[in-house]
Amino acid sequence: MPSTPVSPSRAPSSLRTQITIGYTAALALPLIVFAFLCYVTFSRALVTRSDAFIGDALSVFVREVAAERMQARSSLDAIHTTLNEVRFRDVRVLVRNSSGVVVATTAENDAGLGGDGDRVLTALSVADANADTLPRSIPAPDGGVRVLTRPVMLGNERFLVSGAYPLRDLAAVLSQIRTLFIVAIPLLLLIAALGAYLLAQRSLAPVAAMATRAEEITAQNLDQRLPVGGGAELMGLARVFNELLDRVEGALEQQRRFMADASHEMRTPTATLRAEAEVTLAREHRTEAEYRESVHVMLQSGQRLARLVDDLFLLARADAGHLALRAEPVYLEELVHDAVRAVVQVGERRGVSVELRHMTQAPFHGDRALLDRLLLNLLDNAIKYSPAGSTVEVVMGEAPGAHIVAVIDHGTGISPDAQARIFDRFYRSDAARVRTAGSMTDGAGLGLAIARRIAVAHGGTLELAVSRPGLTEFRLTLPSAAAAAATTAYDE
Repeated sequence: MPSTPVSPSRAPSSLRTQITIGYTAALALPLIVFAFLCYVTFSRALVTRSDAFIGDALSVFVREVAAERMQARSSLDAIHTTLNEVRFRDVRVLVRNSSGVVVATTAENDAGLGGDGDRVLTALSVADANADTLPRSIPAPDGGVRVLTRPVMLGNERFLVSGAYPLRDLAAVLSQIRTLFIVAIPLLLLIAALGAYLLAQRSLAPVAAMATRAEEITAQNLDQRLPVGGGAELMGLARVFNELLDRVEGALEQQRRFMADASHEMRTPTATLRAEAEVTLAREHRTEAEYRESVHVMLQSGQRLARLVDDLFLLARADAGHLALRAEPVYLEELVHDAVRAVVQVGERRGVSVELRHMTQAPFHGDRALLDRLLLNLLDNAIKYSPAGSTVEVVMGEAPGAHIVAVIDHGTGISPDAQARIFDRFYRSDAARVRTAGSMTDGAGLGLAIARRIAVAHGGTLELAVSRPGLTEFRLTLPSAAAAAATTAYDE
C-alpha cells in the first residue's frame, strides 16, 4: 500500500510548534524559580528590617526606663512615665510583669496599629511570663503584626517589654511584587514564545524549501537538486541529499544504458535466428548441405545468445552479492599457463603471438573456473586489439601479501576519455583502439566488467595500469593464499 506523502508545510509547522513550546518551557521554569527566590529573599529582607526596627525601639525604651527608675518611686511609675514621654512611630509597646499581666501599654492610636491593637493585647496577655522572646507574627486580614519581646530587670522586678509593629506596608509592597511577577512573567513568556516561533520559522524555511523541491523530483527530472541554504547543518544536509540524488541518477542512467545495450546485443542473434529460420522454411525442398549450413548459422547465433545471457546472469549475481565461489587450493601459474595455451591458436589466426615472459610460484585459494574465465577475458581482450605481427606478453610477479599477473599488448592504446569507462558493461573502445577486421574474438563488451567482478570476489583488484600508443597493460592483483581464504565470503 503506497504511503501518503507528507505535506512539506505540515512537518516544519509541527517542528516550529515543538521548538516554540520547548523554548518557552525551558525559559519558564528558571524564570518562575528566579521570581520565587526573589520574592522570598525580598520578603525575608523586609521582615528582618522590621525586626531590627522593633529591636532598636525596644532598646531605646529599656534605656529610658532604666534611667527613669533611678528617679521614680517605683518601677511602674518609671514605666508609665517613659511610655508617656517616649513615642515610636508605628510601634506599640506593651509591658508585662513576671506573671504575664499587662501593666502598661502605649495608646492604640499612638502606635498606628488600627484594629490590630486589641488582637495584639489579647495575643500577648494570654502568654505566660516565660514566653519565647523570638520575633513572631500575629496574622490579621490587613497584613498582621510583628511582635518582639525582651526581658528587663528593674531593681528586683522582672518585666517583659514587647514591641508590636504593623505589617500593612510590608504586605502592600509584597502584594505589588506578586502582581508585578504575575503580570510580567506571562508577558515575557509570550514575547519569548513569539520570538522563538518566528526564529524557528526563519531557521526552518530552507527545510521547507528542500521538502518542496524533493517532492517535485521524479524519475523524469532527476537532474534537479535541492536548494543549498540556511546554516552549516542544513547546507550539509542538502549536500548529502544532492550527492544521493547524483548516485541515484547515475544508477538509473546506468540501468537504462544497460537495458538498451543488452537489448541491442540480443537483437542481433535473435534476428539472425529468426531470419535464418524463415529463409530455411521459405523453400520446401533443400539439400542436406543447405540445411546443415542453416543449422550451423543458427547454432552460432544461439551460442552467442547463450554466452550473453550467461554473462548477464553472472554480473547480476555479482551485483546482488550472490556470486558463488567454489574455492579450492590452486596454483595461479598453472592457470596462467593453461589460459595462454588455450588462446595461442586464436592469436595465430590473427598473426599475434602470446608469450609467457616470467612465471613465479603462486599458491592461491579460489574458484578455478572463474579464475580461468578472468584470465581468458584478459587475454582475449589483448589479442583483439593487438596488430598483426605483435606479441601479447604475460608476466607474473609478487608483492607483499599478493600475487600479480600483468597482460601487456602493443596496440594503439586507449584514449584518456575511454580509460575511465573501460570496465563499464557493454562499453567498447572502438574509437580508441581499432580492431582488425575478421576478429575471431568479437564480444559484447562484457569481458572486462566480468573480469573485474571476479577479481573483486576473490579479494583482489583489476586495473588498467598504463595505456599509451604501443603499450597497454592490465594488472591483476590477488591476495596470497592465506589472505584469499579470509576474503572469499560471497555465498549463494
